[in-house]
Amino acid sequence: MADVILVGEPMVLFYANEPGSLAEVSNFSKGLAGAEVNVGIGLSRLGYDVNYMTKLSNDDLGTYIHDCLKKEKLDSNYIAYEEGAKVGLMFKTKVTEGDPKTLYYRKGSAASTLSPADVDKIDFKEVKLLHMTGIPAALSQSSREACFSLMKAAREAGCYVTFDPNLRPALWECEEIMVQTLNELACYANLVLPGVSEGELLTGKSTVEEISDFYIDNGAETVVIKDGGKGAYVKEAGQEIRLVPGFKVDEIVDTVGAGDGFAVGIIDGYLSDLSITEAVKNANGIGAIQIQHVSDNEGLPTRAELEKFVNQ
Repeated sequence: MADVILVGEPMVLFYANEPGSLAEVSNFSKGLAGAEVNVGIGLSRLGYDVNYMTKLSNDDLGTYIHDCLKKEKLDSNYIAYEEGAKVGLMFKTKVTEGDPKTLYYRKGSAASTLSPADVDKIDFKEVKLLHMTGIPAALSQSSREACFSLMKAAREAGCYVTFDPNLRPALWECEEIMVQTLNELACYANLVLPGVSEGELLTGKSTVEEISDFYIDNGAETVVIKDGGKGAYVKEAGQEIRLVPGFKVDEIVDTVGAGDGFAVGIIDGYLSDLSITEAVKNANGIGAIQIQHVSDNEGLPTRAELEKFVNQ
C-alpha cells in the first residue's frame, strides 16, 4: 500500500543566480518545480512511499524531469508520456527582499492532457492519502474533470484527502470559475489548507473563523489556515479555532515552496497519528526551513533535520 499519491504538473525550473529582472539576468541554475512535486519530495525525504501521477514529454527535458523524480524516490508507475507535447517551464528571479517574480511557459503542456481515463486506473483501496492542489484543475478542462474524478473516488474509497487551493489566477478563464471550481473540489476533502488571503477570496469571508466554518459546513473535517510567519489557524468540526505559532528565522531567502513544505508537515502528521496541533507545529517548521533556501524544494528536510529544528 502506498502512503500517498499526488497528481500534478512537474516543470523545469530555471532560477537566477544573481539579483535583477529576468530581462537583465543571464546566469541561471536548473532544477525541478511544481507544487505537487515539492510535496512529494518532502514526504519522500521523511521516509514515505510516494506515488506521483503526471504526463511528460518524450524529449530531453521530459527525461530530465523523470530522472529527478527517480532520484527523489517518487514512484513512476503512474507517469505517462504524451507524444508531441512539451513540459512546462518556470523562470524565477533572485531577490534580496520580498517575494521573487516568476514566469511560466506551460500552456498546452503534457500534464495538461490528463483526463479521467488516465486516473481511473488508480485503486484507492491501496492508498492511504491523496493530496491535491487547485493547480491541475486550472490547466485544461480534461484535467479539471480528472481532478473531480480523483477526489470523488478517493473519498468514496475511504482514502483520506487533503486539498490545498494553491491559487494561480493567471491559469484560469476567470476568477468566478476559479472560485466555484476550487470550492466544489474542497467539498471532497477531509482537510482543507488555504492561506488567509486565499480563504478570503474563495469564501468571501473576512475572518479565519468564518473561512473555517465555510469549509466545515461544506464537508471538511479539519481546516488549517496558513498565515505566514504568524503560524496557522486550526479548526476541527465542533471545536474552537486556535493559532499554532510559527517559527522565526534569521533570513528569508525565497518564499516560493513554503506552502508546499507546510503541506508536507500536515500530511506527515496524519500518517504518523500526530494530533493536528503537533502536525501544524511540524508544518510551520518545514515552511520556515524551506524559506531559507533558494530552490522550491532544496531545503525540504529529512526526519532528523526536522526534529532538530522544531525542538531547538
